[in-house]
Amino acid sequence: MRHRAILIGIALALPLGAAHAQQLYRWVDQHGEVHVSDQPPPPTAKDIQKKSYGGSVAPASEEPYALAKAMKDAPVTLYTSPTCQDPCSQARAALNGRGVPFKEVSVWNPETNAELKSVSGANEVPVLVVGASVEKGFSQGAFDTALDAAGYPRAGILPPRSQAAPAPPEGYVPPSQRAPQPAEEPQKPLGPYAPR
Repeated sequence: MRHRAILIGIALALPLGAAHAQQLYRWVDQHGEVHVSDQPPPPTAKDIQKKSYGGSVAPASEEPYALAKAMKDAPVTLYTSPTCQDPCSQARAALNGRGVPFKEVSVWNPETNAELKSVSGANEVPVLVVGASVEKGFSQGAFDTALDAAGYPRAGILPPRSQAAPAPPEGYVPPSQRAPQPAEEPQKPLGPYAPR
């Protein structure tokens, strides 16, 4: 009877304070009896579970179910490079504008070039990977089609994101600051009477 009174009291309190989260504890006492209360359990309690109940607004950190499912089933990766300007910026802006979380891989060395080639069959960026779908270059329509097919919420449903371009990788030297490569001497054609 005591449990029922506690639950009824909590049920009545929730609508009144819907904007405020209610902390509830569920535990089992030494006799195996289950208790639910808004008070912390005694030190002898077993199988303690702590839950928060509150208003109808989900916390900002919680992702909608459709987004969480799409992220699990078809994660999004964007391949860019430090030298790629407009197309990579447009690709990143398209994902941010739609509110889609994504991993960005900066392609700049033999390892990342090999990874990109294994994913897309080429060494050109940007490349968008949505699960098993691969989109080369930037096309808003192609990006939206791949994201829609993977179950990501449509544009305008999620709040925009502001994921920036990754910092240049450690060890990366921009082409303008690289030392010029020594020019190879052109090989002189050898004629029938040239010294050997």
